[in-house]
Amino acid sequence: MKIALLISGNGTTAEQIILAARSGILKNIEPALIIGSRAGAPGIGRAMEAGISKDNVVVIQLGNFENEETFGEAIIKACEARGVEFIGQYGWMQKTPQNVIERFQGMMVNQHPGPLDTGRLDFGGTGMYGRRVHAARLFFVRRTNRDFWTEATAHRVTANFDEGAVVKRKQVPILPDDDAETLRERVLPAEHEVQIETLRDFATWQVKELKRETPLVLPGEEKILDECKAEAIKLYPHG
Repeated sequence: MKIALLISGNGTTAEQIILAARSGILKNIEPALIIGSRAGAPGIGRAMEAGISKDNVVVIQLGNFENEETFGEAIIKACEARGVEFIGQYGWMQKTPQNVIERFQGMMVNQHPGPLDTGRLDFGGTGMYGRRVHAARLFFVRRTNRDFWTEATAHRVTANFDEGAVVKRKQVPILPDDDAETLRERVLPAEHEVQIETLRDFATWQVKELKRETPLVLPGEEKILDECKAEAIKLYPHG
């Protein structure tokens, strides 16, 4: 299965996926393309050091296109030129164009650093990325005094941020002295594991969509969630 890895930042997950494929931990997976959303993304260098050739690393910036459709066409063209069958978004900050979602329907996943609850209130959505997610989760569990854990998540890509079905997740405990930085450090290895395991599931046709019996946000806690997200965004204006 040839895959494209879309990145915007440090690219540590993409790096771990490439290394896992090169070492044989991920069998029948070929990282065929890296797409960066900006030229200065540190993950581009990481990917090349991990073994991706320069010819298979491209930068496709939304600002260089007339609209989202032409932006999407450029992504599709780069993928089709390399026989890509699957797209993984690993720290990809752009909203994925609809034409890309349609072209790779059912074969796209996104990495998210917090717990999601498809169809209900959760720790995803517009503005929820990076340290903001960890901070919002910390604030929420401490205010509600329950569920002292967070999750690394893989979910399907849809037109709106973080609304696709969850296909893999792994819990990480929240410790009494955690802040957003320490929680991020402890969740990141779980994120790597989740994304590698997700690729293995897709390659072997064993993908399962996961649902929760108990909502992440209980009735009456809606305002608390909004306040926690707002506080997290204010604390980390750059994510």
